Parts: sequence; structure tokens; C-alpha cells
Amino acid sequence: MRFVDKRRIDPETGEVRVPQPAAAPSRTAAEPSPVEAPGPEAAGPSEVEVALAERTADLQRLQAEYVNYKRRVDRDREGVRESASASVLTALLPVLDDIGRAREHGELTGGFKAVAESLERTLSGLGLVRFGEVGDGFDPRVHEALMHTYSDDVPGPVCQAIVQVGYRLHDRVVRPARVAVAEPETQPVAAATSYDMQGSEVAGDGDGDPRGNEGEAGPQGDDGEGSQ
Repeated sequence: MRFVDKRRIDPETGEVRVPQPAAAPSRTAAEPSPVEAPGPEAAGPSEVEVALAERTADLQRLQAEYVNYKRRVDRDREGVRESASASVLTALLPVLDDIGRAREHGELTGGFKAVAESLERTLSGLGLVRFGEVGDGFDPRVHEALMHTYSDDVPGPVCQAIVQVGYRLHDRVVRPARVAVAEPETQPVAAATSYDMQGSEVAGDGDGDPRGNEGEAGPQGDDGEGSQ
């Protein structure tokens, strides 16, 4: 049997005893420990990798769609800008034609010359290019033929005269150049003449002599007279 001395004063030392706190009861071995619920981390690594691959593919697809959309918008915006510029520049082409005629006749002088040259520099800076010179090779994509002649002095179809110059905005033809075209004269008539001469010889003489048919008519007449 165990005895506990509960006296407040120690009989040996005479000091007041300080009460000791009661020890917490120890957990018995039979008491079950709490079980934590499995969290998202408990999923297998294969499922995580599959989910990550799907999200990555979705992001890549969205990025590609955005890049294509941006390119399409930029292309459409550039097309609208060029169309608007072409419309404005087309309306100014008659003014440029008047300036060109004034320059040819020596009337481009004084303040009018300064204004005209400033306008031409501004339009050139916007991408407007003038084309059409005598001697240029004829190109139906940029030239409009108003007249056509033959000449032995040209190696191929060339612009012999410029009736009205053309203008190009970057790679777009705003107005074709109206020109007179000259090309080398071919000789298809010589072959046709030779063919006609050969045909006339065959038709005129079956045996090589056009008088052969008249010679055959004589004996028929003699036979007719002899029968009479």
C-alpha cells in the first residue's frame, strides 16, 4: 500500500511544501489515433500529369488562336488603310496630270512650282509612284494600249508613245499607263502567198499544162463529125 504525505510543512526541514501539479493522464495504447482525411495530394501522379497536359494544350490552342486573330486584324486594317489611301490619291491624279502638262509647256514657275513640287514629294512619301516611259516593254498588267503599230526597229512589243502616265501605290496599280504600242512586223503573208500560188498551179493544170484540156476537146469534135 502506498501512503502519500499530505502535510503542508515538512517535518524534517520545517519548510512549507509547494503542492505539485497533477500529471496529465497518459494516452493508453488502446486509444485509437485520429485518421486524417485524404486531400487532393493523395491523387495518383498519372492523373495530375494528364490534367496538366490538358491545360497546357488548352493554353497553346488559345495562344495560337489569338496570334491568328491578331494577324488577321492587322491584315484587314492594312487593307482598309490602303483602300482609303488609294481612294484619296485617285482623286488627286487629275491634279498631277495638270502639273505634268504645265511642266511640259514650261508654265510650272514661281509659287505654283513650289506648291506642285511639295505636293509631289508628299504623295511620293505616301507610296505613290509614277510609271510609264517611252521604250518600256509593254505589260498588259500595268499598260493600257490605245494604239497599235508595227515597226522593224523594235525587238518586241514596246511603248512607242505615252498618252497618259500611270501610277502605282506600293504593289497596287492605281491607274494603268495609257500607251501606243509598237511591235515587230511578222511575215505570215509570205507563207499564205506561196500556198495560194501552189494551189492555183494545181487547179489550172492537171497534167502540168493548162492547155491540155483544150487538146482533149478536139478529138471529141472529130468523132462527132465522123459519125455524121
